[in-house]
Formats: sequence, structure tokens, C-alpha cells
Amino acid sequence: MLIAGYGGYRVWRHTNPAAPAIVTPGMDAVAYAPGGLGTRLKRLFLRTPPAPGPRPKLIALTFDDGPYPVDTPLLLDTLAGLHVRATFFLIGRDGQQYPDLVRRIAAAGNEIADHTLTHPDLDRLDAGAVRGEIDAGAAVLGALVPDPALRRYMRPPHGRYTAATLRAIQADGYDTVLWNDDPGDWRAIGPDAIVAHVTRFATAPEILLLHSGRPATVAALPALVERYRAAGYRFVTVGELLAAVAPAVLNSASRSPI
Repeated sequence: MLIAGYGGYRVWRHTNPAAPAIVTPGMDAVAYAPGGLGTRLKRLFLRTPPAPGPRPKLIALTFDDGPYPVDTPLLLDTLAGLHVRATFFLIGRDGQQYPDLVRRIAAAGNEIADHTLTHPDLDRLDAGAVRGEIDAGAAVLGALVPDPALRRYMRPPHGRYTAATLRAIQADGYDTVLWNDDPGDWRAIGPDAIVAHVTRFATAPEILLLHSGRPATVAALPALVERYRAAGYRFVTVGELLAAVAPAVLNSASRSPI
């Protein structure tokens, strides 16, 4: 099943409690891929529930796309003022265009991961083309910054993927990093709507999907960070989160409104 646009993927994630936040190379690609309602329910009930354990209040802010010449510096200044480090899933082609911004992101202590070379819909590509996009994006960005996350973590553009896409990513040795919550900042919404959404749908632990190049997102960050900190959360990068939390825990994160 191909997803009919990013909006369609949002519907699948918000109506599917089995939607993953991360798919590692050792996981069953079919069990974590989109499917019809009957298939989704079958997979949900057949999956072995994760072992019980603590759900730490850790949050990784992730920013897709870019870098962009105006909005990315504003985003970096805001994060620095809040003393928050984040994970940036950068597009290789855009990094080539603005190499100094890539270096600035890394110099500020942020993590840089792979968002492909040209930002295509990976669910429309064959396995070789998927791996080519991932490897080329990592190579371009890796020539600018020596971040090991570029060879470990990737996010499919628009969150679009199939089981075949996941298998290609797994064969390339990558974790497919998705998210626990998407406040929809890729749409034309204001900062108050972003903050209201994350307040309602926060999870513990959490990977939060946000986007570079969105002024409303930058404007929302101070209130967003204040809400999470007041609720006892600690901000980490994706790498730090996955070093502290097992994938099964992340994929069964508890709803924890803030």
C-alpha cells in the first residue's frame, strides 16, 4: 500500500496505535509497515507486548529538512538560548548549498542525521534507489561534519515508506527514525496551535517531529520547552535517547500530557 501524501500518513499514524517511532535493522519490516485496517489490527494483536518497565521523561526534538539560509540560523539561536540540543535530519542537496550552516549546526552540539540526498518519496523507489539516496545524502553531509549519526539514523522524507522501503534501509544498516508525535508544523498553523498539540499528545519518552524553515515552529519553542521542563522532561538527542531507552519502550511510549 502506498501512502497518498504526507497527510495520509498522518491519518495512518494517528489511527494506528502500533505505528512505530523507530524501526531498527533487527525488526520485522512487515510488522511495522503501513497496511489496511484489517492487517493493522491483526499485526497489533499478534505483536508481543514489550516488557514492563519505566517510561523515562526524555524528549528528543527533531527537525526535518534544510538547512535554510534565514530560518535555520534563527532556529539555532533559539535553541542555544534555551540550552537545548536537537537532532537535525538534513537533506544532502541543501547541505551542499549551505555548508557553513551544516557546520554551524554541528558546532552548536546538535546531532546531524540523514534525510536523503534529494528528498524523494522513498515508497516509490526500488531498493537500490532507496539505498542510493541514503548513502549519497550521508556522503555529502559527512564530507562537511564527522557526525556518526549520519551513518546510523535516517528518516524517510514525508514519513513515506513500505515494508520494502524498510528492508532497504535495514540492509543499509540504518535505524529508521520516525516519531511519537507530529504537531503538524509542516502546515500553515501558528505557534499556539503547535504548543497546544504537544501539550495534549506528549509521550514519555518522546521523539517529536518538527521542521526547519518554519517561523511558527521557532516562535513556539520557548513555550514548548518550558512546558516539557515543567513536567520533568530532559532534552536529549536521538542518539542519547536510544542509548538510554530500548526501541520497544520507545515504540510503546506512554501518553503523558504536560
